[in-house]
Amino acid sequence: MKKFGGCSVELEVGRDGVAVITLCNPPLNELTAPLLWALKQRYEEALSRLDVAAIVLTGDGGRFSSGFDVITMEEIQRQGTQSLVSWLLLDLQNLIEGAKKPSVAAIQGIAFGSGLELALCCHARITTSGAEFGLPELHFGILHGVGGIQRLLRLMGITKAVDVMLLSKQVSSEEAKVLGLVDAIVSEHDELLETARKWALDIAYGGKPWIITREWTGRVKSIEDAREILKFARKKIKTMAPNLRRLLVYMDIFEEAVLSRGLAGFSKEREISGESVFTAIVKALVHVFFAQRASLKIAGVTDLGLKPRSINKVGVISDGNMGPDIATIFILNKIPVVFKEVNAGLLESGLSRIKATLNEHVQKGKLTKLKYDKRFSLVDGVLDYENFRTVDMVIEATAEDHPTKQQILHDLENICHSTCILATHSSTFDITVVGKSTVSQHRIVGAHFFRPAYKIPLLEIVRTQHTAAQVLVDLLDFGKRINKVPIVVHSGPGFAINRTFYPYTQAAVLLVDLGVDLYRVDYVVTAFGMPMGPFRLADHAGYEPGLTLGDMYSEAFPERVYKTKLFSLMMEDSRYGESSGRGFYIYDHLGQAKPDTSIHTYVEKSRAYVKISSSNNPISISDEELLEMIFFPIVNEACRVLEEGIVTKASDLDIASIFGMGFPVYRGGILYWADSIGPKHIVESLKIWADSYGGYFFKPCAWLEQCAARGIGLSTAVHLQHERLARL
Repeated sequence: MKKFGGCSVELEVGRDGVAVITLCNPPLNELTAPLLWALKQRYEEALSRLDVAAIVLTGDGGRFSSGFDVITMEEIQRQGTQSLVSWLLLDLQNLIEGAKKPSVAAIQGIAFGSGLELALCCHARITTSGAEFGLPELHFGILHGVGGIQRLLRLMGITKAVDVMLLSKQVSSEEAKVLGLVDAIVSEHDELLETARKWALDIAYGGKPWIITREWTGRVKSIEDAREILKFARKKIKTMAPNLRRLLVYMDIFEEAVLSRGLAGFSKEREISGESVFTAIVKALVHVFFAQRASLKIAGVTDLGLKPRSINKVGVISDGNMGPDIATIFILNKIPVVFKEVNAGLLESGLSRIKATLNEHVQKGKLTKLKYDKRFSLVDGVLDYENFRTVDMVIEATAEDHPTKQQILHDLENICHSTCILATHSSTFDITVVGKSTVSQHRIVGAHFFRPAYKIPLLEIVRTQHTAAQVLVDLLDFGKRINKVPIVVHSGPGFAINRTFYPYTQAAVLLVDLGVDLYRVDYVVTAFGMPMGPFRLADHAGYEPGLTLGDMYSEAFPERVYKTKLFSLMMEDSRYGESSGRGFYIYDHLGQAKPDTSIHTYVEKSRAYVKISSSNNPISISDEELLEMIFFPIVNEACRVLEEGIVTKASDLDIASIFGMGFPVYRGGILYWADSIGPKHIVESLKIWADSYGGYFFKPCAWLEQCAARGIGLSTAVHLQHERLARL
């Protein structure tokens, strides 16, 4: 197969009697079947040679190994057969671990997945500073069944192993040393091989312990302690991730390992691994993996050979709203910011908000006090444009007012240098209209961050017909640099994700006006996997931004907007949500939400006003139908967004729904999930509700009806591009 062409394994024996075996499969040294065959042959050769006393295993190109090839994983799912790679890896691990000559893994760059599992079979591990370790396959719910969980447990102890497993956590070389994953850290590549060679010889001649990881029990706790830890972990999983059964499966494997103290845990892991790759959750997560890669490939933009330009300094123009949050993102990622406010009072307030967020990071252990001072020193608070002459990009984040934004962009193009990107943060406005008064429309682009900006991963990059491809390439690269998940969308009302999800709250309010308890709505939706139900989310975001969006949608799509009095009735009584301490829920001084029985007064007034049902009796509805009435209108609007070309790939909406709205990642995204339901059932349900309760957002759009009639899935078939994308 072309994918595996060019991989090799090199063997070099030195005068010291150490054989250095090097994995070569650029750029990440993925463990493919041909590579593992070659590695097994090289190992057998080294073990048979009389001039070899010890072995060092390393990777070429500054990386040890990224592990399992994800494309192979998808092929396994399509073919329905287990992986040859797993069996090869198992044989190889047994060969290394049980050999009469010791092996030391010399690790630099990355040791991920089955690459890390390979290193764990060696009798010691030496790493360079700055390397990273992890089992990212666990994020996909995949177990290779070759003992990775067992060896983690034995080296790290059950508490740390549980933490790494549940979070699919990557750890630095320094943390790996503390955890027991590695034995020593060196600073440079030459020193790495020299130290690893000496370490291997010391093991061979008795100067250092010969540790067989699968048999080592130095960090395994007593059965009683382990049971308590696992009991706590299971309880936490059931509370925080009740739909992720695979996490409970990991705990079963840990328990077997602790109780048996032998090889039973390895058998349990191997037994479960045979099933894991074919589960619906794993297939959904693999889809997300490729969809995220596909979202970075824009036809006519990223295929032009353009290189991203450096954005080393950013200007942020604020008016007391989103500006401080956006500035915080940049300084957390070590990017200097010129932060402008409209007056001294707002500037002081904005800088205080930035400090508060940095303090929150310190309290959570994400920043040290020293790093706090360094990050805050990157902010230059100003009241004029003078210091904007040296920035590479400006983001204006003022209120949703066309004339104000237009004037700011007009001023900026006369102040900033000619290649400076002029970005506008907006959640509603047409970017073309905002930039029409400038002569630099080619460098004007939308940069839509989601509230709270430093927490929500999604970044919508909004292009107009004039936006230069170079600007989009720059923003895609910059988005990754600031740890965002960027997607490129076309300008239009609400852009992609706000537009797609505007029926979320609309459908929820409609259900309440039909007599469904609002707390039941939130409960069912969060049990499905959303981080917040629609009413808790409305409280969290505040009602005024939602009403502003509602006005925009009423103007753009008047026939699809459901009008309710519920929000206005509550605001008349100074109930604005979480910020006021009262909304659909009431909030204590810690911000904890509790249901409020007095809310039913407002609900009854709202129901009396709209009179949507001819009967005054509440409707009877199952939890399943409740979920469908919330999410099927979202699917319907997503189809319109696709049909209108706001996004070019259905998978982009999957990514946006996950990283912008918190749609459960293990369901694959909004349209992937819809395909699992089937367009035909969605259309039939929407038609029934449209007849019963009015058209609103229930009436199926033409594109969705065509997909249902022709049996075509809603998700774009990105699998045809997977092999190419995986190499990029």
